[in-house]
Formats: sequence, C-alpha cells, structure tokens
Amino acid sequence: MIVTTRFDAAEYLDTPERQAAYVTAAFETGDPAFVRDALGLVARARGMAKVAEAAELNRESLYRALGETGNPEFSTVMRILRALGLTLSARPAERKRSPKKRRAA
Repeated sequence: MIVTTRFDAAEYLDTPERQAAYVTAAFETGDPAFVRDALGLVARARGMAKVAEAAELNRESLYRALGETGNPEFSTVMRILRALGLTLSARPAERKRSPKKRRAA
C-alpha cells in the first residue's frame, strides 16, 4: 500500500510575498471563483480566526464568504484584503493584437 499525505497549497504560501503573488495572479485571471479561493487559501495560511478578527468578521462568516459556494460582497473582499495586509491596484490591460486588414489593390 502506498502512503500519501494530503496536499495543502496553504502550506506553500508561507511568506507575505508568496501570498501577494498568488492573490495577484488570481485577480489577473478575472475569475471571481479563483479570486475567492485564493483569498481563502491565504486566509488559511495566516489563520482564519486571526484574519476574521482583523477583518472584523466572525469566523463563520469568513468561512462562508470564502467557501466553495461563497459570493462575498466587494466590501467584504476589501476588508479581507486589508486584514491580509494587501491592497488592490489597477493598470491598463494588455491589448490583444488583431491581425491587420489588408486593403484590396
């Protein structure tokens, strides 16, 4: 029998720099579910109770907001980001190049 251990990505988010990079990558995808999951992983890496307290939420509300079916309000996301010591910033999106149209001669 092969012995395996459960993989937990939160264990690899062990520095503020890694946590910020992971959340940034999640925001760059534009996928709200991925952003929610990324915030949840970082919160678990920091300690859910500690993050909940810093965000002025009860722990159950934090779990619910960041859970699989959670859909946190933007204000809740901002409170969680602040509790994690992260901020949002904006920059121009990269434009996709479209092929140039040729004119008929």
